[in-house]
Amino acid sequence: MIAIIDYEAGNLRSVQKAFESIGADARLTDDRAEILSADAVVLPGVGAYRDCMDSLARKKLQDTVRAAVKSGKPFLGICLGFQMLFDESEEHAAENGGNVPGLGLFSGKVRRLEPGNGLKVPHMGWNSLLFPERPEGGGCPLFAGLPEKPFVYFVHSFCVEAADPAVVSARTTYGTSFDVALSSGVVFGTQFHPEKSGDVGLAILRNFMKVVHGI
Repeated sequence: MIAIIDYEAGNLRSVQKAFESIGADARLTDDRAEILSADAVVLPGVGAYRDCMDSLARKKLQDTVRAAVKSGKPFLGICLGFQMLFDESEEHAAENGGNVPGLGLFSGKVRRLEPGNGLKVPHMGWNSLLFPERPEGGGCPLFAGLPEKPFVYFVHSFCVEAADPAVVSARTTYGTSFDVALSSGVVFGTQFHPEKSGDVGLAILRNFMKVVHGI
């Protein structure tokens, strides 16, 4: 069973439907025991960083997410669920009196996307993934079998700046280049939305399920 953490984020049902479309048993849940006993865990997210962190805290799920990531089971963070895995975000910094703390599972911060060249923010629409060579060799299993520079769907105004390049499995360019995917053991994150990325997105979710089943 795939536990999709239910903390009242906006894209929960679309993520569940995408997993169901590839034959996965995916359930929305905010129950700590169910999350930690699942075969894999997914943390989706859209909207404001501070609101989503507050919602996790209100449901007492912050430590549950940390425990799930550290448990050794496959984990996937999507969009804001990817951003929240890092130390902090400068979104809301002015009204918050400083950067908003994240879950602190990976070193790095979330910064405002400033593409320049007349490009608009939010970055909304299709863009290609660029796969850097990783120091330990080999590619991210989520991207196995994908074409070169596959197109995926983005909706965001802030982007991740990872402190450790070794965990970055994909980047993209939108006026400027930035990190858009994380791979560390069986923990993954994507700035883009696999559930909105057509056949490529479904292939990524199938690859995640292969990791879940040890294939």
